[in-house]
Amino acid sequence: MPGENLTRAEAAERAGIVATQSYEIDLDLTTGPTTFASTTVVRFTATQGASTFIDLVAPTVREVTLNGRSLDPAIVFADSRITLTDLAEQNELRVVADCAYTNTGEGLHRFVDPVDGEVYVYTQFEVPDSRRVFTVFEQPDLKATFQFTVTAPNGWQVVSNEPTPEPSVDGDKATYAFAPTPRISSYITALVAGPYWVARSELTSSDGRTIPLGVFCRASLAEHMDADYVFDKTRQGFDFFEKHFDFPYPFTKYDQLFVPEYNMGAMENAGCVTFTESYVFRSKVTDAVKERRVVTILHELAHMWFGDLVTMRWWNDLWLNESFAEWASTLATAEATEWTDAWTTFGSMEKAWAYRQDQLPSTHPIVATINDLDDVQVNFDGITYAKGGSVLKQLVAWVGLESFMKGVAAYFRKHQFGNTELSDLLTELEAASGRDLGEWSRLWLETAGVNTLRPEITAAADGTIESFAILQSAAESHPTLRPHRLAVGFYTLTDDGLSRTHRVELDVAGEHTDVPELVGLARPDLVLINDDDLAYAKIRLDDVSRATAVEHLAEITDPLARALVWGSFWDATRDGEVPASEFVRLVVNNIPSETGSTTLRTTLGQVVLAARSYVAPARRTQTLEAVADALWAFAQSADPESDAQFQFVKFFAQVASTPSQLDAIDALLTGDVELEGLTVDTDLRWELLFALVAGGRAGTTEIDAALAADATASGEQQAAHARAAIPTIEAKQAAWSSVVDEEGKPNAIIRATTAGFVTAHDPQLLAPFVETYFASLFPIWDSRSYHIAEELIEGLFPAVLADDHLRSAAQAWLDAHAEGAERVAPPALRRLAVEGLADVERALAAQAVDAQA
Repeated sequence: MPGENLTRAEAAERAGIVATQSYEIDLDLTTGPTTFASTTVVRFTATQGASTFIDLVAPTVREVTLNGRSLDPAIVFADSRITLTDLAEQNELRVVADCAYTNTGEGLHRFVDPVDGEVYVYTQFEVPDSRRVFTVFEQPDLKATFQFTVTAPNGWQVVSNEPTPEPSVDGDKATYAFAPTPRISSYITALVAGPYWVARSELTSSDGRTIPLGVFCRASLAEHMDADYVFDKTRQGFDFFEKHFDFPYPFTKYDQLFVPEYNMGAMENAGCVTFTESYVFRSKVTDAVKERRVVTILHELAHMWFGDLVTMRWWNDLWLNESFAEWASTLATAEATEWTDAWTTFGSMEKAWAYRQDQLPSTHPIVATINDLDDVQVNFDGITYAKGGSVLKQLVAWVGLESFMKGVAAYFRKHQFGNTELSDLLTELEAASGRDLGEWSRLWLETAGVNTLRPEITAAADGTIESFAILQSAAESHPTLRPHRLAVGFYTLTDDGLSRTHRVELDVAGEHTDVPELVGLARPDLVLINDDDLAYAKIRLDDVSRATAVEHLAEITDPLARALVWGSFWDATRDGEVPASEFVRLVVNNIPSETGSTTLRTTLGQVVLAARSYVAPARRTQTLEAVADALWAFAQSADPESDAQFQFVKFFAQVASTPSQLDAIDALLTGDVELEGLTVDTDLRWELLFALVAGGRAGTTEIDAALAADATASGEQQAAHARAAIPTIEAKQAAWSSVVDEEGKPNAIIRATTAGFVTAHDPQLLAPFVETYFASLFPIWDSRSYHIAEELIEGLFPAVLADDHLRSAAQAWLDAHAEGAERVAPPALRRLAVEGLADVERALAAQAVDAQA
């Protein structure tokens, strides 16, 4: 039985039979708290006499009528499909169903605000979940127009892809008949409804149209919604993209809605973008988060062209959406907003994510093999987003920005409101640039793995460089050597810091590339290959440069260069070339001077991981205590009100464990100790409470009191996190049972609970759950929706143990469910388990290296 899956072969066969024309979708949201009424009329052409199926996930199908012929739902509806036989050339299908609200963030999510009891709903359809709301051919290449009619409680805001019409009111109900959309894919249709607060504005498109703008959030969050700032970044993005894409905004309006219990950062529904509510800042956040919100706003706006106007034919080209939006949004952020160091942020965070993902056993080419919907669900990863964006950046450096944008503009004009494959984009880029991109595509898009680049330098006694080469290597599992366009920078110590004094840009290919332009120059204090971060590759420092960086990393004046050096040390630590204890010392000695918020946030996260999992177990406790003491000292000496002060306090709270450290946390929370410029607001209070709970200094009484003071959805999530962090086996078991043994918890509560569950200063607290975890994988996979299963399987994995017992248990489960076993793990589930094992193996290898240091 197909269940809820769909294979690529089935989609291709269906697209050969069917061409969709239009959908008329009637939804009634007033029928009760568990289900809503859904009536769909779809018109489509088909091969005369052929048979196929249409998709629907619903608890009840009441009527199915095909070309005036009534079909018995009990016969034609099973799993997620309605069978259609004896099709005509022109067809009309009408399906009446009761569809279910969810609390998983899939389909039509229903949320009740604990502050005021108001109901809010929103849709999330990518990848295959529009079929949870209406009957649909659920694949991206069967585009059509979509006309929604929605009945909702009178007084609600009702928002979809087209402008909201005046409703027809009948007592306490209002019905909205939206205009049809252009031809779009089903997964970017949308509906958001509820008593949302709204701010409105407008802008003028490059073709002279007035584009209405809206910013929405729950009424109880309205005081925190900085709509004017969101409008300002949106206008900057419109100006930038319309100019560089040479194509006007393709839809009629642009609403941005911040919705509760969201599973991701945002979703590019055409003209109706949804965002996580965490981007409504009710408390102070880091500059890194503020910048990330801007990048996300521009990422989704870029999708209006790349993804919504022109859409991939099948999910193997998902990267065409996400990689392009990552690259374009970073470019726009750097060039059109105040966040001019966006490429530094990209290098610190996105590329670190890509390098990690690309070294897992589950790595895959950017153009991945996507055999079915299960495959694509796990492919929203660091390859599809960050590696793809990095590779596009390198391609732009190679062909030139002007030629690249010229090719993209031609691509939009040729394929507007259609579907494409990779070759369609490459054709336009080749025409615009005059370059043959076939070999580039083969090496960069169709192979997996990351290369490592090292300088090889010989110098005379007086320091003059006699030879300079760049050596390239690749992992045995993915041995492809690739061409790289990169720069080499020379950095010299002066009274003003460690600054760049020379730069050369070149192409690197093969195992050995000589750089004759550098012969005869004086060897600098630090050599940085991949200066300016043009290439996608791990880099290493030579011995002289490494010694300089250890002593003077903080003195590098350029934030991007600093980020590259931080990243080089972290890669080398993960690869076992640098002991984790040395990385910890490097961070402690240099991090107080770091000014890049995302670089600071990323590096502090890395040093905590190194101290917890990569340092040899014999010195782990001592190292964690030293890191915590250092973070508290940095917080006390940081500039008042600074981002660094705030981050040092937040990370100190994550690792504080000794009596004196917990005393400091308690004093901050009670106000007995104050740091000038630091406000202990609602969210920071929770983080400090987490520290006391994990340290055994607070429990249910304090958690209940904190929740009473913050009786909001966010407060409920924070309380779930805190309860799961109580360091007793009973509390861990209660947390486990609340999300695994009991079904029905909202997605946001599950996320919070799993985060608290794996919090443990003594990792052995989680050791009794290892066997339970692996015994639960199939029951979780079989009983939960994909997203909730993924949340539980990833979130509950006790990675903090990082020991031989966990490694053996993971390997044993994989061996027991490999090909030929009584029950074989589905590929998506196996991938989750493989990635967990890989992280443990990397940690154990790092521990062994550190033990010898």
